[in-house]
Amino acid sequence: MNVLTISQLVSQCENRLDEAAKSGNIVFGHGTTNAHDEAIWLVLWSLGLPIDKFDNVALLEVSQADALKTSQLISERINTRRPTAYLTNEAWLQGVSFYVDERSIVPRSFIAELIVGHPLASNLDEWLSEDTLNVLDLCTGNGSLAVLSAMAWPEVVVDAADWCDEALAVASINLAKHDLQNRITLIKSDGLSQVRGPYDLILCNPPYVNAKSMADLPAEYLAEPRLALASGADGMDFCRQLIHAIQAQPGRYLSDNGVLVLEIGHERNHFELAFPQLPVVWLETSAGVGPLLLITREALDLGEHVYS
Repeated sequence: MNVLTISQLVSQCENRLDEAAKSGNIVFGHGTTNAHDEAIWLVLWSLGLPIDKFDNVALLEVSQADALKTSQLISERINTRRPTAYLTNEAWLQGVSFYVDERSIVPRSFIAELIVGHPLASNLDEWLSEDTLNVLDLCTGNGSLAVLSAMAWPEVVVDAADWCDEALAVASINLAKHDLQNRITLIKSDGLSQVRGPYDLILCNPPYVNAKSMADLPAEYLAEPRLALASGADGMDFCRQLIHAIQAQPGRYLSDNGVLVLEIGHERNHFELAFPQLPVVWLETSAGVGPLLLITREALDLGEHVYS
């Protein structure tokens, strides 16, 4: 019997995933964008090897038992349509590992690019200062943006808020994983209702998917908590609640020079229709301009209070 190397096993798994994708039986987008990367992730995780060390182990031989175990994992990925992050209980955001399961969405926020200084993303530093000390990660999910913020800015105090007890339970795992329990405070809060404030920086990757897009989502996305994705007919229900709350009491939630960074995915048109008079700054991301925007405290003070 021919000896199978890890590289050859990855190629076999890549072909299966690619064929499934071409026939519409799976989609990528929860940490990978193609069959090759997803095959490496699944194979190396199945073999108990670091997923970022493929080149170092590519020529190692694989036992029949391990090859069969990996093949079964690929079958599970295709047959169940569960994202690989849920199968492995691990997701990576800007090179940092996070625990994840079905209690929270798989982390993939463009806000992470601003925090770590991605070369294709806007420089958030120009909006911050030495007085930026209090940060809120609203809709924290598994806590990834709060963790990245604490790592990037050792001098700040971070609150991480979510309305969902299950998501906060996942976030607590990641705080412990990165030994940040003393730097990050988890808060159960429906929107801003229970947060402390005022904050110098609010980061928010909220539910923003519109009803039509929700109806068209592939199975991998529907495996995630619906209430972390859907936000009404135009996807702007949560954003309306959030911006109305801040404008009603700006000093309660934002310091004088505070800013709100908001992620809205592909919903720029709906955002501009919902907030036609609100001055915002559209931020560069690796996907171009559109997914992220920044609103200053001044803009929220002066912006239109009547929404469409």
